[in-house]
Amino acid sequence: MVSPPRTSWLRRGDEVFEGRTRARTTVLNQLLLGGVVLVLATVGLMGRFSGDRGLFFAGVVVIFLATAAAIAVPWNSVSVYASAIIPIVDIIAIAMMLEASTTSGFSLLWIFPAMWLAGSFAVPGLILGVSAICITYMVQTAEIDVSVATLLPPFAVIALATTSYLTARRSRMQRYLLDAQTRLLGQALARARQQEESVTEALDAVDFGIIRVAADGRIAVTNDAHARIQSIRDPGDPAAAAVILPAFGRDGITPLTTEQQPLARALRGETFDDEVVWFGDPGDDRRALTVTARRVHNDDGTPAGSVVVTRDITTELSAIRAREDLVASVSHELRTPLTSIVGYLELVLDEDLSPSARRGLEVAERNANRLLTIIADILTASGSGRATIELSIHPEPTDVSLIAASAAELHAPRAAERGIEIDTSGLETAIADVDPSRIRQVLDNLLSNAVKYNRDGGSIQVGTTVDRDHAWIVVRDTGTGVSVNELPRLFQRFYRSDAVRKTSTHGSGLGLSISRDIVRSHGGEITAQSEVGVGTTFVVRLPVGAASPQNAPEGSS
Repeated sequence: MVSPPRTSWLRRGDEVFEGRTRARTTVLNQLLLGGVVLVLATVGLMGRFSGDRGLFFAGVVVIFLATAAAIAVPWNSVSVYASAIIPIVDIIAIAMMLEASTTSGFSLLWIFPAMWLAGSFAVPGLILGVSAICITYMVQTAEIDVSVATLLPPFAVIALATTSYLTARRSRMQRYLLDAQTRLLGQALARARQQEESVTEALDAVDFGIIRVAADGRIAVTNDAHARIQSIRDPGDPAAAAVILPAFGRDGITPLTTEQQPLARALRGETFDDEVVWFGDPGDDRRALTVTARRVHNDDGTPAGSVVVTRDITTELSAIRAREDLVASVSHELRTPLTSIVGYLELVLDEDLSPSARRGLEVAERNANRLLTIIADILTASGSGRATIELSIHPEPTDVSLIAASAAELHAPRAAERGIEIDTSGLETAIADVDPSRIRQVLDNLLSNAVKYNRDGGSIQVGTTVDRDHAWIVVRDTGTGVSVNELPRLFQRFYRSDAVRKTSTHGSGLGLSISRDIVRSHGGEITAQSEVGVGTTFVVRLPVGAASPQNAPEGSS
């Protein structure tokens, strides 16, 4: 097995560890043998000893001296093979003891140095120990008759020495494997730390706040931008603690409690998109943030918490508000002279005029009225998009089918000019608490588009119905339709599809946006389905009960 290259400090660490292990092994092995010999010596002194007592105790003394040397010598500071002297001395000492009494069984003590040499010095130690012991034993027992008792000690020494060698080899291989795994884990940990630092630096560099919420609701990761865009510091004291600003809702006026703020909701596991929150008291230097919370999952699909993204949109909202203020101001200025022009045109048309003059004035009147309609749409859009202004809704019990029938009757003459049939057979009584004038405005927008962008000889179907909770309005035409890619943008302000731009009659692109704001102000929703060349279907869902004031138009912020 080839181990990966090691750095110098790793090699030094291994050498220190191996030196300490070698010293500890020398002391423990010798103490074990010395203890056994001490017991035998005690028994020999106290009992009868059949043999050369002087030679026996000489061997015991040699073993005790070797034990003292094993304890006293710093084996971790000398050569690796120097410690092999101790077991070799033990073999000689045990031979002296065996020579003193060949029938005493002292040959079994050779197991200790044999296992020591095999376990500490691998194959060379195994061969040296077994060879020395077997040769010495054979020389000492040459005059004794061969029997099972005389053959048992060398075979036991060989077997136990081999077992010690294999065990030590397996331990060394396991250590090498553990060292390799430790190095790999160290490298993986270093890479993980480096990646964590890189991610942290990247998160701190962006200008939007990011928070990673763990599955238990604990904030696991956050970046500097999150705290920076939600709090302020004293510019004269950068080390001062941040001041947490009070939070307000989308309208900039309704205060939010701690539990109502987006972060607290995300910690509870809620998900939401583009929640607008104002930080700072009205009239102060305020900051508007949009907050999005999304759930994340582990590979096995189990919840892993959520991610909260916060973005500062103060500049954007300020620009939108400035644009709407400009649009509203210009529209107001234009509406007054246009109203005067329309009034004078009506007065002139009441006079006796030549046919050509009447036709010219009628064209001027139609275009002036169209301009007034566009200006009214722009004023409505700019008013509904302000943070502090909502569409005024005055709900009352109303039969929506009557409003739809009246709107269809108004647009029937224009539809008849192009051979378009308006089918009102699907109108059913549908009573709901709505603002009749606002719902009429929605239906006028939908039917006007259905006639304007229909094909000659086409048809329009208008239907109403009601269930336990909602009233439904359906307007379906056989017009040009819009593509799948354009459908999600159909309700955006000032957006006009390709099919609309190709027609001779261009709208302002505000009708559907205003209609959606009106429906949402009632607590309902408007959706569209369309297919190019087939037609478009609009479905309006309105709550049967009173309008929900908390459902502000999407344009408000």
